[in-house]
This record gives sequence, structure tokens and C-alpha cells, in this order.
Amino acid sequence: MRIGIFLVVARFPGQAAGRVLADAVELIVAAEEAGFDDAWIAEHHFMSYGVCPSATLLAGVALARTSRIGVGTAVSTLSTRHPVALAEEAAMLRHLSGGRFLLGVGRGGPWVDLEVFGTGVERFERGFPESLDVLCGALSGEPVSAQGEFFRFREVSPVPAASLRPVVACTSEATLRVAAERGLPMLLGMHVDDQEKAAAVAAYDALAAGPAGHLAAAVGYVGDSTRQAVAELTASLPRWLEPGLAGYVPVDGRPRPARDIGKYVDFLTRVHPVGSADHCVETILRTAEVTGLRHLILMVEGMGEHARTLENIRRLGAEVLPRVRRPGHAG
Repeated sequence: MRIGIFLVVARFPGQAAGRVLADAVELIVAAEEAGFDDAWIAEHHFMSYGVCPSATLLAGVALARTSRIGVGTAVSTLSTRHPVALAEEAAMLRHLSGGRFLLGVGRGGPWVDLEVFGTGVERFERGFPESLDVLCGALSGEPVSAQGEFFRFREVSPVPAASLRPVVACTSEATLRVAAERGLPMLLGMHVDDQEKAAAVAAYDALAAGPAGHLAAAVGYVGDSTRQAVAELTASLPRWLEPGLAGYVPVDGRPRPARDIGKYVDFLTRVHPVGSADHCVETILRTAEVTGLRHLILMVEGMGEHARTLENIRRLGAEVLPRVRRPGHAG
């Protein structure tokens, strides 16, 4: 099993965004010390749900503060970025980190970001495959050109050149198909359970031959007992989710998706490794068995307090990681 941390860079009420960003770097340093394999950073704009607008920039800061751990984006949003510019940033970080930088990309959503950055809803609705192809071309180590609907440019040679295969966030059948057709690994989200993850892996395998190195996000929180851990997150998560999810503002007149916060929190604490160390180990191993996944990234920020998050990372590293990696266990 490979186990990483997943940082939404979540801002809870009363917290300053700049402090949350600085704390996120400290969390990645702590994750390296605790023995995690990698750390993945989310990217959001104009909201408190996540206050990192450039996952590549924050990854660069974290890579400079660490020496072993992989650091990746989960994800950089292609619908609001030029794929060659993103590829150039990724190549720089790959070289400067000695190969530790990891790139995850996603379609994004129909949010106001598309208006602000001028890419338009069309890039979200039908431009993702083309954007992904241009990105992969620019990360192939070879010259790249484009003659598509959204990108048209003569052949250029990215400098520095780098060969890097991105991970693709898959939350729909259409995006899963795009990833599978290109043989790119999937990143599956926290909002789906083990059975849905297994179904996504099976659907991918039906379209693409061979293992692809998929990974999945999950909430991870260890407490003295499962009852205590669940109670603590049940109390804390709505403080973040209720104002945070309201930050998703559609670019057009479409209604914003509604989510029952109470049911969602119950789902997160029931399905994911939230509980005693024993319960967390059992849950991670069950996920590996049911889904076939061997790489999980744990969202560790659920308590909304920096000291508590540091403690959570250290406890997961000391009490959970060695046991899920023990010979004879899944993975």
C-alpha cells in the first residue's frame, strides 16, 4: 500500500487564508516525517472550501521544504489553464525536485472561474480531451503542436523537457473514458464508496489494458476510539462544509448542486478510515480488497485546527501506516 495525505487547504470559520496556506506546508513536512509516501494539494478559486488557487506553486514551496516525500496536485484544473503553461510548470518542478513532483489534473466544474479567467464554459463542457492531449504532448519529452478547436499553434519544444504522466480526476463516466482511452491513471474522490470505486476500476479495465496505478481520496482521522473520532468529525466538518460548498458559483444560470451536509458527513465518517487505529487499518485494508486500489490519499484536515491536524498526521503515521504496509496485508 502507498498512503499519502490529501490537503484541500480548507479554511474553517475565523481562519486567515494566508495562515492556512502556511500551515499546509507544515503539514506536508510533518507527513514526510511521519512516513507518508506523498502529499497531494487541491486547487480552488474564490471560496473558503479550499484557499489554494495554485496547487503547483504551493507544491513548489513544499518540495523546497522536504527531501523525500512526493508532492502532487489533486488537481490542477485544465478548464482554466493553458495546458502548455501547466506542462512547463510541471516540468520545472519535476527537475527541481529530483523527480518528486506529481501532477494530477481535472476537468473542473461550470463555475465562475471560467468567466474570470476567460476560458468560457465551452472549455469545461467539451474542451477537456483536447486540453489533456496538448498537456500530455507537452509532457512527452518531444516537441508539441496543436490544430484543434481550442488550441492552434506551430510546433514548439518545451524547455525544460520532461516526461510525466498525469493522473486524471474522474467523477463522471465521460472523464473516466477519456482517461482510459489514454491509459492515464484515475484519481477517485471522497464522495464515492468502495463499491463505486470498484465499479469505476472495472469500467476502466474494460476500456484499457493493464494496470494504471489509480489512487483514491478518503477522509483519514484516528482517535482513541471510533465513537470519539466520529463524534469529533461530525461536530467539526459542517463548520467547514456549509460555508465552503456555498462558494461554488455557477458561471451561467444553472442551479448550484445541493448537498445535504448532515448526510454527507455521515457518509464520510462511516465509509472512510475514521476511528480507532484498529478501525482505520481495517477500513484501509477492506478498501484495498474490494477495489483493488493500492494507493490511498487521506484528507487529514477534518478537525480544522492546525495542532489537531499535526497530531492526526503523526498518529496515522505511527499507529496505522506500519500495519497496512506489513507483509501479508493487501498491497
